[in-house]
Amino acid sequence: MDLNQLSSGLKKRTLKKRVGRGIGSGHGKTGTRGHKGQYASAGAGMPGQLFVGGQTPLHRRFPKRGFSNATWQSDYAIVNVSDLEIYDAGATVDMAALNEKRLVVGKFDGIRVLGDGELTKKLNVTANHFTKSAKAKIEALGGVCTLVEEPKKPVRNKMGQGKRSIVRKEAEAKAKARNKT
Repeated sequence: MDLNQLSSGLKKRTLKKRVGRGIGSGHGKTGTRGHKGQYASAGAGMPGQLFVGGQTPLHRRFPKRGFSNATWQSDYAIVNVSDLEIYDAGATVDMAALNEKRLVVGKFDGIRVLGDGELTKKLNVTANHFTKSAKAKIEALGGVCTLVEEPKKPVRNKMGQGKRSIVRKEAEAKAKARNKT
């Protein structure tokens, strides 16, 4: 390395560009915005990414058809019975155990066990779904298939959750109390 190869590196304190502070600065008068034009005035922002200069954009030109349930669709990890051979006899196989052995990588809503392949060990398997053949193969060796309980969907009463139903229930309770005496 020679002295002529040394550099001062990055400047730690670069002054910000001050516009509109007189002609001596070189950025005076129009303040680097040019004369007139769409973006010369204050508050004028750049157009959005979907703006194509007044032409009808693609997302409005194409017809909207069909339906997709991808927003609430459940994504299950698929595991075959033959994949479970790597576990020791009597082991408990669940989502955590599958992640540990790298049989399931990523985020999933549950596990589906399919009956492809053979199993030679007794295992306790916990999953969201078992095929008939998978369940038969696991239980034939004395293993246990445990289903994970799905969370219950909320029951929505679309008729009368308002004030009227509360008043009616109170009136019915009072009538029952009068009938008992």
